[in-house]
Amino acid sequence: MESNRTVDSPATVGLRGRCPRCGEGHLFKGFLSFRPSCEVCGLDYRFIDSADGPAFFVMSIVGIVVVALAMWVEFAYEPPMWVHAALWVPLSIGLSLILVRPLKGMMAALQYSNKAAEGRFR
Repeated sequence: MESNRTVDSPATVGLRGRCPRCGEGHLFKGFLSFRPSCEVCGLDYRFIDSADGPAFFVMSIVGIVVVALAMWVEFAYEPPMWVHAALWVPLSIGLSLILVRPLKGMMAALQYSNKAAEGRFR
């Protein structure tokens, strides 16, 4: 049975945690572990190597947001340091946990769509 459905963009499919080829199967088996293959189309996920890419983007995004908010709160209200710790540590942890899985999925989908592979010498 052939499907006429077109697969969404790699970024959309990856952010949803779906298979980069069919857009239907699940990409993850746990919080951050990839499944061995897609349960719908059978795509083997062994090619995926997101390495430190998602962590870099999570740290960059969370860092920019938290530092900007912390500076705004400091200049506007001048709270004691314990207030900063109480606000920004949970926000940093929460944002990191929210962002890491979608960004890891997006990196995997982009890797598939761009046919990225390990560099080789001729």
